Amino acid sequence: MHIFVWLFRAFIFFSLFAFALNNQQPAAVNWFFGHAWTAPMVIIVLCAFAGGTAFGVLAMAPSWWRQRRRVRQQLAGGPVQQPASSSSSPTETPATPPLPDVV
Repeated sequence: MHIFVWLFRAFIFFSLFAFALNNQQPAAVNWFFGHAWTAPMVIIVLCAFAGGTAFGVLAMAPSWWRQRRRVRQQLAGGPVQQPASSSSSPTETPATPPLPDVV
């Protein structure tokens, strides 16, 4: 199984490498007020990918922090704040499944 994983990784690497070699021609990114940035196309694509990845991570960070805080509260045995739900009554407490032992 490990050989297939390494072959898949090698395929992805060589595909991206071939993409980079095929996109060396200069391209221009036109900004506002007549400003332009000229760079090889592969660099522009790489910057767009890195910017999108950074934006996605920053957009997900608050929910990750919220989830970590809930898990820490559950592991400490403290009260857990449940998200607001319109379908359950305030006196009814939903059952939470037990968490696995974390070492």
